[in-house]
This record gives sequence, structure tokens and C-alpha cells, in this order.
Amino acid sequence: MAEAADFQGMSPSPARRWLRRTGALLAGAPLLAGLLQLPATPMAHAAEKSAPMAASGSRTVSVSLDSVSPNAPTDGDTLTVSGTVTNNGKQAVTDAHVGLRVGPSLNSRGSIDSAARRTGFAPDADGTEIGGKYVEKFPKLAPGVAQAFTLSVPVKQLHLGSDGVYQLGVSLSGQTSTQPYEQVLGIQRTFLPWEPDGATAKTKTTYLWPLISSVHMSAETLPNQQQTPVFQNDDLAKEIAPGGRLSQLLSLGKDLDVTWVIDPDLLASVDAMAGSYSVKGDGDSVTAGKSQAVAKQWLAELEQAVQNKEVVALPFADPDLASLAHDGKNVTGSLSHLKDATDVAGSTVETILHVKPETDFAWPVNGAIDPSIVKVATSAGADKIIARSDSLQETGGLPYTPTSARPIGGGTTAVVADAGLSTAFEGDVSSTGGATLAVQRFLAQSLMTNLEEPQKQRSIVVAPQRMPSASQAQSMAQALKALQDGNWSQSAELSAAADAKPDPRAATRVPSTSRYPSSLRREQLPRSAFQQIEDTQDKLDNFQVILTDPARVVTPFGRAIDRAMSTSWRGHPTEASDFRQDVESYLDGLTAQVRLIQKSETKLSGRSATIPVTVQNNLMQGVDHLVLRLTSQQPTRLKIGNGPYAEQPITVSGGHSQSVKFTTTANANGRATVVAQLFTEDGQAYGPAVTFDVNVTEITPTVMLVIAGGVLLLVLAGFRMYTQRKRLAAQQAEEEQNDPQATPREGGLNDSADGTVDTGDTDGVATGPEQESDTEPGADAPEQPSDPAPDTAPESADPSSTGERVDR
Repeated sequence: MAEAADFQGMSPSPARRWLRRTGALLAGAPLLAGLLQLPATPMAHAAEKSAPMAASGSRTVSVSLDSVSPNAPTDGDTLTVSGTVTNNGKQAVTDAHVGLRVGPSLNSRGSIDSAARRTGFAPDADGTEIGGKYVEKFPKLAPGVAQAFTLSVPVKQLHLGSDGVYQLGVSLSGQTSTQPYEQVLGIQRTFLPWEPDGATAKTKTTYLWPLISSVHMSAETLPNQQQTPVFQNDDLAKEIAPGGRLSQLLSLGKDLDVTWVIDPDLLASVDAMAGSYSVKGDGDSVTAGKSQAVAKQWLAELEQAVQNKEVVALPFADPDLASLAHDGKNVTGSLSHLKDATDVAGSTVETILHVKPETDFAWPVNGAIDPSIVKVATSAGADKIIARSDSLQETGGLPYTPTSARPIGGGTTAVVADAGLSTAFEGDVSSTGGATLAVQRFLAQSLMTNLEEPQKQRSIVVAPQRMPSASQAQSMAQALKALQDGNWSQSAELSAAADAKPDPRAATRVPSTSRYPSSLRREQLPRSAFQQIEDTQDKLDNFQVILTDPARVVTPFGRAIDRAMSTSWRGHPTEASDFRQDVESYLDGLTAQVRLIQKSETKLSGRSATIPVTVQNNLMQGVDHLVLRLTSQQPTRLKIGNGPYAEQPITVSGGHSQSVKFTTTANANGRATVVAQLFTEDGQAYGPAVTFDVNVTEITPTVMLVIAGGVLLLVLAGFRMYTQRKRLAAQQAEEEQNDPQATPREGGLNDSADGTVDTGDTDGVATGPEQESDTEPGADAPEQPSDPAPDTAPESADPSSTGERVDR
């Protein structure tokens, strides 16, 4: 019938007239009467309204519903509907009026979806108009002009029957100069839930109220003792300011029976704003943040709102579980970040809001799961996964919506949120018309869920979009308030829904990985992202071991790494890449603050000297547990210490430098390359090496000959003394044999006639025993030609040549 009504001049077939009996006769007769311009009966007017639809007449005027009150009426109520009508045609509409139409009740959730998609006017589906005094008249609607209307009708005039969901239409009827008869020129339909007496078994409804935002804090802090945090922008201040998205979510949610689902990173960021903070500007500039008062107020209101309410804490920064499962788990160390983010979540919420949250829930994006996602989620300690019914679909042909809790094996429970209810407000509800339709459809779906199995109480979970807009939050709150005031639903916490007795007929088989939605897969973080995250973590591990206060670095960078895996990066690949790069670059900059000072060529004058190497620390804190190694690339020419290299431990206070001296020994002239490198105590190289040349300049061939000649003279002198003593001893023995009466002289030498001692020396040089030495006791002996040369040449007063001179 609806299809036929879309084409002018068409009427139901004879077969349909026979089947539908008098209804078909009444629909066909007025059309003929209108064409023949015969007097029209009241029923003929209904047919006239259907006939002009062929030329899209029912779309000539747009009808917008701005409000329906009450959203779910009961006996004795008066239904008030307000909105606007706008003439979209080129001709004026005259003799127009707006009226309500109540169609037949719907029998399933699918029929609600079908009715919502239907456009155009269909008399059977849209019902008859409630006329009389319950219409609002417009003598003329000019093209392009919108006019408001308000209709108030007692519920008893709607003639609603048994409990159910009814179609409610608001139509504008009128005529134009080209079609001078009354017809439906515009209609908007919605749904009216009707449960006046209360359900036999109310549905337990859990609504998740998400407080989640995108990433705002960077890894950077100002170089001061307070470590003033630096924000990427000041967008968070706008979100928590009065009228902002997060401000709306807070003010609306505090009056509702909901389960708060909170990202601890949001709390940490607002808490950081409550103190001193800075915001990045153009280039490398930063400006002081000015939203401390707003941040303090928002946190104070939130703390009050969540008291005695259930709070679920997601892992810190809401990591993307699907991306980890599909692209990150094969990168060593990635899953450890999820565990860290989970561990810090509870303490963050408890410290800031002073409530103990639930931390054993995992929430994959859009509730889409597969075996790998479940495995990753449970690896961090979660044993309850918030899934969605369009992922874990029913395959058993159940005629009703089952309870949310589903055991999926391994002690894990999937809490399956209802897809229809969860996505009810994902569209554009910024206009009052769109919001009203979304609210009424949500309530209709909720009531129909209860009516599917009215004798059986079930537990249903609603998990809306992670970051609803302010207008979406307002629509959600309006629907929830109506639901909580309704007669078929009662509020429940998420933990109660997870503990509910599962329906034995409900699906529990997790869909395969191949069934994961391709639209979601395209938005995942790539494997390269997780590899970059791990590279940053390795650098952080290498850096923190040298710090005297590692917490100043580990905490902000650890949280920044968590933020790099956030679900909020979906749909923003460029921004995600920039964030990861900024974190890594900032860490590189910090590690470069502890470095070796570059050295120019060093000159070594002599065989041995000390070479200084300077370590600079520009950090706010001291560094320790570092080892400086100096290595000679030509150890046969230049030794460091006693071998090719030497090491010394390094400790440098914050903002200071330290020079370390190494003893060197040169064996030959020429240049020797030396490499200075810092190492951590576990042997990992730290920072770039410094390479420089040592030029040995004062070990000449002449010096070597002098040294060799001196050694030779010493050997010859010793040999001469030995032979002289041997000759004198032999001469004394011969004299004693010739003159047995001779008295030996002291020292075994004969006195000569003039008092000198005969040494038997052919030189005739003798020294009497009474001759005194020219040298006083203790004085340095005069330098002899045989003495060895000193290790280094004497200091020169001449200006030093190009290059660095070593300490000796």
C-alpha cells in the first residue's frame, strides 16, 4: 500500500480490495470522487491525502519534532508535542493544519527499525488524524518560512490499546494552487512507548556513563624542580569549562543512576591542570596555563558525584586492545605496557576521587571481540570484557534479547551490551528534532525488549560511544531520566550485570579473528607504532639506570608511552605518529644532556702523561652508575693504563661537569686514535663516543741514542770496576806470599812511600784515604753522562701549538 501511494493515480489491486474488504473500498472511492470533483465524504478526505504522494507531495513540507512530553505517558497524562513546519516547495500552502496520528502497535524490535527507516505517508501505517480541537491551523505557509506548533492531546484521546510501542505521527495537511484539495504535504513519525500499569518483571538496565577524552598531556615537563607539565594544547580546559563536553557529562550524569566508566588519564590530566601547567605554542614556545580554577571545580564536582556510585577504571589512557591484539603482541614488551596501565589505573582514581574503582573490566572499541582480543585483555588481569551484541551475535534464533552476561571460557565473562540501545545516540542529535527522535526510539527499543519476554526478568547493558558530544550527552540523559521514571525498567550496576545468571540459550562462542570488522581494523595502530614505542622504552630503560632520582623521568615517560597506545588515536593516524615522535625526540634530548665533551688533537710530550676527558651533566639531577672507558686504537704505540683501555666510574651532580684523567704510556712517535665512551654499569653504551688523536712528539732517535749510550757507559764502568778489583786482589795475594811479615793495610791495599794508595791503576790516579768528597751528605749527586734521561721534557715557555695539551 505504501509503495502504491508513492505514485499518483495508483490504487490497491482488486485482490487487495477483496482481502482488505471495506478498508480498500474506502481507500479507492475518495480518489475517484476527487477526480470527478464530487462532494467528498469524511473518509474520502483520507484517501485524498494518500493520492498526492505520487509526486512527493508528502515531502513538500518538512515537519520537525522538538519535544514529546512526557516521553512515556501513562493514564491521565496529556501528551504535548511541539515542533516546526517549513514549506520547502515553491508554492504557498493554504488552509493547512498540523495534527497527531497514532498508528498500530509494533510487534518486534525489528519492526521499530523498519518504521524508523520509512519515509512518506502511508494511511494504514500512520493511522487516522486526531482532529477536532486537537489540531493547529495555519492559514498560509509561505515558501521557505518555518512556523512553530504545539499540540496537546489527552492520552485517552489517543485510544491506545494494550501495552506496547505505537507509531506516533505528526502530519501537516493543506493544499496548493496546483493541487487545490486537502492532502498530506508533510509528516514526521516517532514512537510512543505505552506501559501504564508497570511490567510484570522489570528489565534490569545498566547504563555506562563514560568520562573519556583524547590525549592532552605531552611527555615534556619544564626544567624546574616542580616538573611543571606541558600540555599539547588547551582543549581540555574547554571540555571541562561550563558548557563544555566533559562539563555537560558531569552535570548530567550526577543526577542519573549510571555506572561511571573513567579513563584515569583524564583525571591525571585535570589534576595536573589544577596546579601549575604550561601549554605548547608556536615552535618551541610554551605559555602558562590559566584554567586552574576550572580544573579544581570540575574535580571537586566529580568527586562528589561518584560517591556511593559504581566506578569502573579503564587501564590508564584507555589502550587500544584490538590494536595490541592484532598488531602489537608480536612486538616484544608491548603487552607489559597494558599491565602497567592496568596497575596504575586503580591507584590514580582512588588518589584523586577517593573511591575504590572496579579494575577488572576491559572495553574493546565498539565492543568488537575475537579470540586474540580476549587473550590480550585477560593478560592484564581483566576477567570481564564489555562486548556488544553485533559482535557476539545470537545464532540460536532466540525470540528475545538474552541477559548480558555470557561465560566465554577460561573464567572470563563477556558482558554483552545491546547494540541497538548502545548506538541510539551516535547520530547527529545537535538539533532538537534529531534529539527527540533518538530519545523516543531508544525508549521504544527498551520497552520492546521487556515485552519480548514479559514474564522473565533479564539484565541488559548499554555501552554508548566512548566520547559522546555535549548534545549526545544531553539526549542520553533525557532518555535515561525517562527510562528511570518508566514502568518497565530498573537501574543496575555493571558488576551486578556481570554477575547475573547467564541465559543457557544465549550465544557464548567468540567470533573468529577473520570476522573482526574491516572498518575497525583499518583504524588500528600499525605494528610500526608498537615498534617505535618499544624503541622509546629501551632508551628509557637505558637512561633511568644512571639517574639518582629516576622517578622524575620514569613516571612522565611511562604515562606518555601509555598514551601512545590510546584508543583515541583511531581515525587520527598523523596525530598519533606525531605524538610518538615527540615523545621519543624529547627523551633523546634529555639523554643528550649527559655527554662527553668533544676533544681536539692532544699532544703527548714524552713517554708518559695523563689525558683528561670531561663528562657534562645538564640535567636537574645527578647521574651515577656510569663508567667512562678510554680505548687506544693503536695500543702498540700508546697504552691507556696498562693495556689498550682503562675505565673509571663516573658521578656528576646536576648542572655540573667532571674531568677524569687517564694515565698513558707512549712507545713510539706518531698519532694514535683514542675513543672515549660512556657505558652503563651493565655494559650498555650510553650516548655517542668521542674520538680524538694523541700525537706523540718528543721520543726522537737522538734521545733514544743518548739513552742507549748512557746504558752502555754504565755497563762498561761496572765491568772496569770488576776487573780492577780482581787485579788488585791478585797483586795483594802475591805480595803476601813474598813477604810473610808484612802487615796488611785497611782495605787490603799497600801504602806507598809518599802516603798514597797504590791502586795498581796504570793511569797513576789514586785517592788517599783522607781525601773528602766534594758533595755534602744528602745533597743531590751531580748529573753524570750515564744518568737516564727524564720521562718528559722540561716545560717550555714558548706558546703552545695548535691542539690540546695533556696534564703530566
